[in-house]
Amino acid sequence: MKEQNEKQNYRKQESKLSVTSHHILTVVGIVLCIILIPMLIINCTLIIKSFMNKEKVPDMGGIFPMIVLTDSMYPDIKSGDLIFCRTADAETVEVGDVISFFDPTSNGNAVVTHEVIEIIPNEDGTLSYRTKGINNNIEDRELVPEDNLIGRYLGLRIPWGGSIALFMQTTYGLIVFVFLPFVLLVVFDLIRRRRNEKRQKDDVAALMAELEALKASNADVSDAPVAESCLPAADDSDSHDDAILPSEATSGDGIKLAGTQSKKPTRKPNFPGKREE
Repeated sequence: MKEQNEKQNYRKQESKLSVTSHHILTVVGIVLCIILIPMLIINCTLIIKSFMNKEKVPDMGGIFPMIVLTDSMYPDIKSGDLIFCRTADAETVEVGDVISFFDPTSNGNAVVTHEVIEIIPNEDGTLSYRTKGINNNIEDRELVPEDNLIGRYLGLRIPWGGSIALFMQTTYGLIVFVFLPFVLLVVFDLIRRRRNEKRQKDDVAALMAELEALKASNADVSDAPVAESCLPAADDSDSHDDAILPSEATSGDGIKLAGTQSKKPTRKPNFPGKREE
């Protein structure tokens, strides 16, 4: 019995450890999914949009990320940061806004994010912006026409997010952020399934062991010897009705035997209202 209790306690402790490890693996899997799946979806969407329209910065719902490569906007924006901008109309831009635009001095592919220090209306009714990096000593050389405007900086940035995004575009980055997470998810699912199967088998085995122990104990009780009754058999005859009490014993001549007592005569009850005759 003691060994059986020890085995049951061991199984309970093992089951608790299995449940705890299962919860830990589940939390790890959920965290990986929360972090990696949105990143994969965003990257795939932006890559597809960039191939579909090479002259436009890809966005999702009007919001697009930008990777900062210089410290021209330091300390507000640092090199390696990942910033988020929203598409905006030229008329909504104000002095002091930080905008992203195609650099007019480049071949049209470079994107710059600087602060607007002046808005200049043109003769054709369009607008131009004079911009400057807050960490630069001089303003930008050329005005930015409104056609080069991409969007306005939302003030949201992820430190080192741009460096991570650049790394993800390399071969090693794809291995680390795409291949390895996929392998981890598959391995996690296999481990979780095997642990569940093992726990179910252990539970069934423990239940069967308890049933066998219960059957064995019941068999021991049924095989135990039973003591036979030593009580005398009951006499079905009516002899006890004809028995003579010692106090009523008499001799054959009608003389009471010594040591015997005679019966007291029974007295009829005297009911009220009746006279005894």
